[in-house]
Amino acid sequence: MSALPITSVFNDGYIAETYEAFRRDPASVDESWRQFFRVAERIAGTPSGQGGYDASLLRKAAGAGALVGAIQRHGHLAVQIDPLGTPPPGAAELKPEFHGITEADLARIPASALGDGETGTAADVVHRMREHYCGAIGYEFEHIGDEIEREWFRTMIESGQATAPLSPDEKKLLLQRLTEVDGLERFLGLAYVSVKRFSIEGVDALVPMLDEAIERGAGVGARRVVIGMAHRGRLNVLTHVMGKPYRALLEEFEGHHPDTNAESDTGDVKYHMGYSGHRDVPGIGSVAVDLVPNPSHLEIVNPVITGVARARQRVKGAAPNTRNEASVLPILVHGDASFPGEGIVPETLNMSLLRGYRVGGTLHIIANNQVGFTTDPIDGRSTHYASDLAKGFDIPILHVSADDAEACVQSVRLGIAYRQRFNKDFLIDVVGYRRHGHNEADQPAFTQPVMYKSVADHPTARQVWAARLVRERVVTEDDVKAADKAVAEALQELYKELKKETHTESDGGDAKSVSATTSVPVATAVRAERLVALNEQLLSWPSTLKLHPTIQRTLPRRRDAINTGAIDWGHAEALAFASLLAEGVSIRISGQDAERGTFSHRHAVLHDVNTGETYTPLANLPQATGAFEIHNSPLAETAVLGFEYGFSVAAPDELVLWEAQYGDFANVAQPIFDQFISAARAKWRQESGLVLLLPHGYEGQGPEHSSARLERFLQLSAEDNMVVAYPSTPSQYFHILRRQAARRPQKPLVLMQPKSLLRLPAATSKLEALANDQFKPVIDDPIASQNRDAVQRLVFCTGKIYYELVAAGEHPANVALIRVEELAPWPREIGDLVDQYPNVDEVVWAQEEPKNMGAWTYIQPRLRASIGTLTTLRYIGRPERSSPAEGYKSSHDVEQARLIRDVLTYTPVSKKRAGATR
Repeated sequence: MSALPITSVFNDGYIAETYEAFRRDPASVDESWRQFFRVAERIAGTPSGQGGYDASLLRKAAGAGALVGAIQRHGHLAVQIDPLGTPPPGAAELKPEFHGITEADLARIPASALGDGETGTAADVVHRMREHYCGAIGYEFEHIGDEIEREWFRTMIESGQATAPLSPDEKKLLLQRLTEVDGLERFLGLAYVSVKRFSIEGVDALVPMLDEAIERGAGVGARRVVIGMAHRGRLNVLTHVMGKPYRALLEEFEGHHPDTNAESDTGDVKYHMGYSGHRDVPGIGSVAVDLVPNPSHLEIVNPVITGVARARQRVKGAAPNTRNEASVLPILVHGDASFPGEGIVPETLNMSLLRGYRVGGTLHIIANNQVGFTTDPIDGRSTHYASDLAKGFDIPILHVSADDAEACVQSVRLGIAYRQRFNKDFLIDVVGYRRHGHNEADQPAFTQPVMYKSVADHPTARQVWAARLVRERVVTEDDVKAADKAVAEALQELYKELKKETHTESDGGDAKSVSATTSVPVATAVRAERLVALNEQLLSWPSTLKLHPTIQRTLPRRRDAINTGAIDWGHAEALAFASLLAEGVSIRISGQDAERGTFSHRHAVLHDVNTGETYTPLANLPQATGAFEIHNSPLAETAVLGFEYGFSVAAPDELVLWEAQYGDFANVAQPIFDQFISAARAKWRQESGLVLLLPHGYEGQGPEHSSARLERFLQLSAEDNMVVAYPSTPSQYFHILRRQAARRPQKPLVLMQPKSLLRLPAATSKLEALANDQFKPVIDDPIASQNRDAVQRLVFCTGKIYYELVAAGEHPANVALIRVEELAPWPREIGDLVDQYPNVDEVVWAQEEPKNMGAWTYIQPRLRASIGTLTTLRYIGRPERSSPAEGYKSSHDVEQARLIRDVLTYTPVSKKRAGATR
């Protein structure tokens, strides 16, 4: 019901004056007042607008209406959600006296005063509302901006649909599930004393909640459920929700693991591992379930899950970019300390309704232990509830006790119904406790002595639910004991068998094994005539589209550039994308300002200057069989990169790219680099072909607009886990993009991207280079290579510095400038190239970055191995620095000129100390 909006804040004189205006012209007053006076006249029994009402009674009716509204808004504060007994805080607004009335007044006011269809007295209405809103579930939805959604909740709650009771059979199944959950934890605690397992005990209801989400989700179209969660309760979810065999779990406790490849496969702890399987849902059939691997970085998996879900929602065989959001249900299980504490949470929530990232709603569950390691809520958050952050994103929230298994299941049912109706996120705050410490070897009584005295005396969730069913005569005490005994005996028997048998490989579900084999070379050249045709299609747009004069002037120049050998960076990228789309490869690219490009070099999305209408040529290629999508991302790095990583994992057939606005800003997303991009293959056998585009180069723009921190990616490179490259020409960029799309096995590609080179005439490519060449890990000096005998100094460098060295003037004949285009893995070609220069007595590594940054520390031992021990190896670049670049343009210019001069100035020395390194 909709409560009366008028409260006791208005005095009688004001009400009387407003009533007179209503009598003269009802339309002259607000609808809330019109509703108010209609109720008043109904109470007085007079025709509408003809006068006469009891002001005192009307004021009390208004107070009753305000009380009803307060119960709808604040009733959750009166719900007992703490299983350990802490009473709810309540709210003054929930008492009649706050609204100027008493319980006796409520008994004298007819229910009809509070709305059509109400029966009895106002006291009866308030009683019903308290049962709905102050019962087993606390509802928060009045913060939602859409009245349609708010009214949907009122209807679901007040009609009783939200709390439809479980049938006796459902209650028995729920008891069996809790018995299995509890039985496994108790068994592991006895069999493997003090071994970390991060028990679920205290929020046991999480497992039947996930069960219900899978079944209810399947009932409304979900054929895959993707779950992300941290370590707490993960082992129980792996076995009972995902279907991982008990044997596989016990073998891991015994120290047995799947065979690993020492070169590429180091594994991870059991409570980080993922699993893929299937669940048979009655009446539906098989539903795929994925638990995505997760590191210890709490909540960091959130955007990865949504990225996986978005990729899985693609409809194969349908029109490009067609998605079925109902087909995949993403579920995220959060911690009560990490949900308000970790910044990745609001970053991910902010993406939930964005057109480039939406997934049709994620079901969020906070497994609320009421403590974060040893930190109490009062020190862990500034809000009352752990879930309050979600209010800022229009997400409805339910609060429920983890000991009320039925209410937990009912909450999930409401959440799935809401997602089906509104395609939005939904959050359930399951308030429980943590029966042990942060892990099973931890002593929580050191820091929470009072709380853990309560925990020690508190029955388990299984015992609480069993006692209730015994009281309701759904089961008997003997039934409860028999079920518990059966679970315990089955586990014990399996344990005995395991101890007797030899080890067999642990079960990893449907997850594929990742090979460490070397990638097979792929052809990346595209016929010239095809590129010319694609170029023409890229320069076609509707005649009604009026472009900005600058774009209208510059883009068509690409028609001439392809013939004159002046293909620049953005042009080569567009041709690479177009050729892949024509070959059936779908492409997704996102990032801050990705549509235009930070430096106005891409212009993938064209805008009509008059109407704002947009057109994307790459998404409208006549020959394309692949889909193209490009999205400007929100101003965030961690969540967006995590999303694209997840998308790339679930869409191995697509080329997925993320572009940083400046490479410097990518370090905000360091956990994604460290935990997923570089290590996922070794830890979890998880493949990704994600491409990172990181603008990099020293141009006097200061410490935060110069360095993509190349050194960090090189430090992370090992075991052939990813490719780090710094292409110096548009054709090299063209070929490495095409190689990445076809490369198998997949591995991430980190590309240092240009800024000033984007339009540098010297840094352009000819059509033949795209049509005939392939990516070259190393590029020899085109001039010095004509007379290699004269060269005495070999200078190796990357990217932009090469063009500045060339532009400095004709370099001496005894100096050769060689570009290393692919840094990781280290090119074998370098050793062969060095051998072709017989008279070299000094090799130089030149870089713009400080000595403790850039590529030097990575390449030094590798370059030494390539050139041997008898040749001097020298570093030329900036000295070691704490800040990556000069903040003053003048200082930058001086330093840049010095290192260029040092590189090109070489006086041969007849004898040098063998193997010297400076």
